[in-house]
Parts: sequence; structure tokens; C-alpha cells
Amino acid sequence: MAVKMKIRKGDRVVVLTGKDKGKTGSILRVITKDERVVVQGVNLVKRHTRADRVNAGGIIDKEAPLHISNVAHVDPKTGKPTRVGYKFIEPKGKGEKPTKIRFARRSGEVIDS
Repeated sequence: MAVKMKIRKGDRVVVLTGKDKGKTGSILRVITKDERVVVQGVNLVKRHTRADRVNAGGIIDKEAPLHISNVAHVDPKTGKPTRVGYKFIEPKGKGEKPTKIRFARRSGEVIDS
């Protein structure tokens, strides 16, 4: 069952549960099919890689995906975890459609710029 993904690539999030609880980072990748996100510098795992023409090989640290329910958006005003809501901004001119924007529920601050 598909879930509405309110978090996008590049957003600042905080981890709510697990070994990296409290860490913040930006979203590198969103995997909508599995409802997971990859956060920069969070949930690091060791990967043994074989050397090739580009990489030297060896043991590297790599970010593993987290479930979307384990992260929350960071409020731009307070820096605390917040939920994300949507609202429509009415256009100034005639014949234009209203624009849908995301905002932080905690402070009401607009997330999309």
C-alpha cells in the first residue's frame, strides 16, 4: 500500500528511534516502494568492496536505508522534530491555480521556498 511521502530529497530530518536516535542529516535518497529514506551520515554500515578500475576496494562505510516512520522533519524555526502539513497559497493574478506548499505543524513556518 502506497503511503504519501511528505519528506523529499534534500530535506533536513532527525532520527526518532534506533542506534542513531537524535542525529540529524539531509535526505540523500527516497525509496517510495519500500517507504524508506537514506539519510546522510546516519545508519552507517560496513561494506566489503572488491577493487576495480575506479575504486581501490576494502571496507567502506555506507548509509543504509531507514523506514520513513523513524525520521521526522526538522522545524526550520526551532530545530525540533515536527510533522508536515500542506496548505494552498492563493494566486495574485486571475486564471492562475493556487500553489500547494508544505509547512511545519509545530511553528507554521513554510518549508518549501
